[in-house]
Amino acid sequence: MKKNYTIPRNLLDGVEAFLRVADRKSFREAADDLGVSPSAISQTIRQLEERVGVPLFIRTTRSVGLTEAGSLFHAQAAPAWAMLISAWEGARSIGGRPAGLLRLNMPRSVVPILIEPIIADFCDRYPDVDVEVTGEDALVDLAASGHDAGIRVGELLEADMISVRLSPPFRFIIVATPDYLNAHGRPQSPADLKAHSCIRQRISNGSVMPWRLIDGSRSVEIAVTGRVIVNENTAVVALAKRGLGLAQISEPLVVDEIASGALEVVLGPLSPSSPGLFLHYPGHAQVLPKLRAFIDHVKAALATGMLDRLIPPGG
Repeated sequence: MKKNYTIPRNLLDGVEAFLRVADRKSFREAADDLGVSPSAISQTIRQLEERVGVPLFIRTTRSVGLTEAGSLFHAQAAPAWAMLISAWEGARSIGGRPAGLLRLNMPRSVVPILIEPIIADFCDRYPDVDVEVTGEDALVDLAASGHDAGIRVGELLEADMISVRLSPPFRFIIVATPDYLNAHGRPQSPADLKAHSCIRQRISNGSVMPWRLIDGSRSVEIAVTGRVIVNENTAVVALAKRGLGLAQISEPLVVDEIASGALEVVLGPLSPSSPGLFLHYPGHAQVLPKLRAFIDHVKAALATGMLDRLIPPGG
């Protein structure tokens, strides 16, 4: 007997809305992303849940989370949706013309560095490519999240990624205002950090990032203390400039503050180095014209030294 393999009508309706709500953990933010009202998103999700037959989200007045069924659905739907979009755009751009939506993921602190002039100039050159930039410090799976490419420091790249260097290596330095150092003293060794107020940072896995220093030939991690914990680099810099305490930050983010004297480096010879910033994208994926155009655009900017001026090397 011949089996019926007819695909149910409207099978994919609501999947994009589901993925946006799951990633944003907010109906309102997902609605803003998709340019619709929160009530429209809620109705779409309810209709999807009715077709699936189980609740996909746990909703409270303060939070949105995935149910067990929702987590299973997300784990399989996210990469499938990304592949479907890639297939659609691949067919659309078969003539080789860069077109479609280019989704980029990068740390929030890098966004203002690249928005002008790199991405702005790219948009001028390729009017048929729309660009969506997601600024977040948490590491993401590019394929599962639907991003075409990302920007991260070299030590965080997965082995199966193709990468293009954006910046020279740079240091992670400890800084503070002159007023703070005059009032509390300048640390002379890693052990001295325990007597100081330190601006700490919580990373994507929920833990508080330890500070890392190079002591002789070995790398040491120090669990510093302080009254304030933030989750992004720009806040670290802002609070350090207000004299709240010591902060460890990548040197390119505070080059101007150090040059002006607003911040001073302490324990400079003990600063660890990073390989630098890299543009990265999945090595197993077809490079669509929109992404190839962006990669070539970045390489052209590198050849002119533009990014060296935007992201200066550490000393």
